Amino acid sequence: MPEAVVALTGASGARYCVKLVQSLVEHGWTVNLIVTGTGAINLDLECQMTPEDLADHDLVNLEDNRNLAARSASGSARFDAYIVCPASGTTIGKIASGISDNLATRSALVAMKERRKLIIIPREAPYSTPHLRAMANLSEWGVVILPASPGFYHMPQTIEDLVDFVVARILDQLGIDHTLGKRWTGEEVES
Repeated sequence: MPEAVVALTGASGARYCVKLVQSLVEHGWTVNLIVTGTGAINLDLECQMTPEDLADHDLVNLEDNRNLAARSASGSARFDAYIVCPASGTTIGKIASGISDNLATRSALVAMKERRKLIIIPREAPYSTPHLRAMANLSEWGVVILPASPGFYHMPQTIEDLVDFVVARILDQLGIDHTLGKRWTGEEVES
């Protein structure tokens, strides 16, 4: 059974993480969930949920962000993917600087040192120059930077349609077949 580490940090966009965790579980993935303190604030503010609510499934294990001895903090523990969704600018800066002062940043750095799939979903607007440089460095080091920037060519009707668009791109990066939205076929525009 595939396993992912999913970290929800302090950027706005907790709905993306909620949908991502639900989608991973629906596809049979086990999720080791990390929620930072500011991530928990946004989860409550934006989704009226606690980290425990989000982890209320047999395939989801909620880990303490302060526990640097947790399984996801070790390179000897095998995970198929590490995802930071949403990623705050502070978290991005710490990862790019090699700072592992909590489980969210430590897990991301483990993914990098072990050359495993790490996907970071920044959700800031606008980006500051330090954050842009940090993301460029991470990209050069093999990290997938997948901004929470939904498209509109699929004619979204609800906020959920916009969330699904971004989560679909994450699932694509993981090689998961899904039905979140329509794929571009090239036939949408007459030549």
